[in-house]
Order: sequence, then structure tokens, then C-alpha cells
Amino acid sequence: MNGYSAVDAAARAGVQVEFFNQLLELGLVRADPDGLFDAAEVRKAHLIKLLEAGGIAPDDLASVIRSQGLSLDFIGSAGYRVFALTSETTFSELAERNGLPVELLLVIREAMGGVEARPDDLMRDDELEVVPLVELQLAEGLRPIAIERTLRVYGDSLRRIAEAEAEWWRTDLVGPMLARGLTESDVAARAGDISPRLSIASDRATMAIYHAQQRHAWTTNIVGGIAGAFARAGLRSQREQYPAMCFLDITGYTRLTQEQGDEAAAGLATKLSRLVQRTSLQFGGRAVKWLGDGVMLHFPDPGQGVVAALEMVGGASDVGLPPAHVGLHSGPVIFQEGDFYGQTVNMASRIGEYARPGEVLVSQEVVDAAADAPVTFREIGPVELKGVPVAMRLHSAHRGR
Repeated sequence: MNGYSAVDAAARAGVQVEFFNQLLELGLVRADPDGLFDAAEVRKAHLIKLLEAGGIAPDDLASVIRSQGLSLDFIGSAGYRVFALTSETTFSELAERNGLPVELLLVIREAMGGVEARPDDLMRDDELEVVPLVELQLAEGLRPIAIERTLRVYGDSLRRIAEAEAEWWRTDLVGPMLARGLTESDVAARAGDISPRLSIASDRATMAIYHAQQRHAWTTNIVGGIAGAFARAGLRSQREQYPAMCFLDITGYTRLTQEQGDEAAAGLATKLSRLVQRTSLQFGGRAVKWLGDGVMLHFPDPGQGVVAALEMVGGASDVGLPPAHVGLHSGPVIFQEGDFYGQTVNMASRIGEYARPGEVLVSQEVVDAAADAPVTFREIGPVELKGVPVAMRLHSAHRGR
């Protein structure tokens, strides 16, 4: 299609025809010589509606554009195609036509950062692109609840990426340009130039990192599957080994960042992140989530987890961080929506809270599972921990045997 009528353009932008006509009268959208509107003008109408929701009225916007020479034409560049158009299909219509649960389709909008949708709402073009994945997953027998959880993890993880990108765009690109005396119009023109190139490079980088993470996760499944096949064939016994959950905290981190300010806090956070990511990967683990002044980690091999914990505690002082303290416990865990849950996680957290600055404390279960690790353990006796009904045998871990 070469262009849309005003009625169709309004529908594709997800706005009322009256609102679209108002934008036309204000000169905020423009028709071509045939009276039609291209996709860029439709996206512009969608953006202006979002601006209105944020408190910027269209007539005020038009006034600023006229007086300041501001332009919204940058929205037509390739980098801004993220402002997807509205389709002609509702959630319920697609569900009925393709035989899909409408409740599952509605989750797509929430995963993509939208407000809760209704079955009769029109879907966006980008939401339609998610549907083939859902169809394939259902056809292969995945439970709707498992698909929903995955969609929400996609949404939450990618939201964090998008917010990080938006932050450096504001602080490291737009901010310095304005500081050099460029006008908002100059900045918009520059953004229209660099946005397509950054968008393409960002898409490729994001997918490359995602595929690498898939490789790590898939390898775990493959190894587990092959090990199970060996066990069923009687080629070797399969010893069940539970993973270790690890909690690392920085002593006095919150107080220190409050005293030194946001910039110092950001520097400490960067140092901690680099230390944790590098060390956990080196020893076969991964950081699951950050907890303000610390981090929760998962190690399939408890022995490797202990070695990693000792390295991180030692590394914290080496990079100028306050003393770290760590707690580890091994046992069954529940994996759901990208996170780990269960008593094993809770006990590891309690052990970490009990540990003193510079100390790595582990449970008896970790000691039993770490017989081959190059570490030694010193029992500190049964310890009563907050929220744990029975006393736990805890050990301090040290490098070397």
C-alpha cells in the first residue's frame, strides 16, 4: 500500500479519527499530494498520542514546533519502526481463527510492556509477530502456563535492555549535544541520522548475546539428557547432585553509597558486577538476580561454587570494594520465570546473613558435595539461623587443602 486514508491512518495509529484530523489541522501530520498518509505519518500520530498521555497537548506541541523549529520527522527513520502500527485483527478474532487460547494471546501485550488488553482490542503488528512462536509451542505440547512464564521473562529481560539503551542515549548522546549548544531540532536531526545504524547494530548484538546464552542453557539440557541415557543403559551410575545457591553481600554497601553519592555508588556497582560475572562464569555458575547490596548466584557444582565464592571475597578487596561475605547451601530448587525458589534458596540467604565480613560459610550439604574441591572446611558448630526451624551445621571455607 502506498498510503492510508485519514480513517485508515487513524486506525493504524490506534487513535480516534477526530484526533487524527486535529493533528492534520495543526500541521502535525501531513498528507501526500494524493491526500494519503504514509507509515511515518501514522507512527507520528501514534507518538503524539503518547505525548498527550504524558501531559503534552497537541496544540502546545504544534506551537513549540513552530516557534522552536522542532521536527518530528525523525520518527520516519528505520530506528523508530519500534512504534508499531495497529493491525485490523482483534485478539479474540485471531484466537478464534487460529484456535488459540485468547487468555494466552492477551499475555503478549503485557510481555511487551502494554497495559492489560481486552479480547476485543486490536492487536499491533509487532504483537502478531509473537503469535507464530506461541502456536508452535502449543503444537509441540507446551503447557499454556509455561508459555506465559516464558513470555513474561522475555518481556522483563528485554525491558531492562531497552531502559539501559534509553539511559545512555539520554546521558551520553543527547545530553552532550545539548551541552554543546545544539537545539532540540538539531538533536532530532542527528538522531534521525544515527538511530537507524545504532538500531541495526543493537539488534544484531542483542541476538548474538541471546544465542550465546541459549548455547549455555541448551548445553546444560544436552549434558543432562546424555547423562540420563548413559545411566539407563547401565554404562555408569548417575549420582544425583543438587546445585548450590550462593548469596554474596557487600558489608556496609548501602551506607557507603549514601555517604559517597550516586556516582560513587554506580562505580561500586560496576566493579561488583564485573567481579561477579567474570568469576561466576569461570567456575560454571551464573548470577541470577541483583539484590541492592548483593547478588544471588546458582552453581550446578557446589564445589565450584565454593571456589568461586572464595575468589569473589578475595577479589572484592582487590578492586577496592568493601569486604564481602557469602553463604552457600545445596539442595533441590524450583526454577520458574528465570528465578530460583524454595527452602534451599532461603537457607542460603540466611547463611549469607550470618557470615561475617570476609567470610564464606557453607552448609554440611555443600561440604558433602564438595569433596573434590581444592578447599578446606572448618566446622563452626550448629547454628540457629533466623527463619530456620532447626540448627544447621555450618562450616567456614578456605583456599587449599
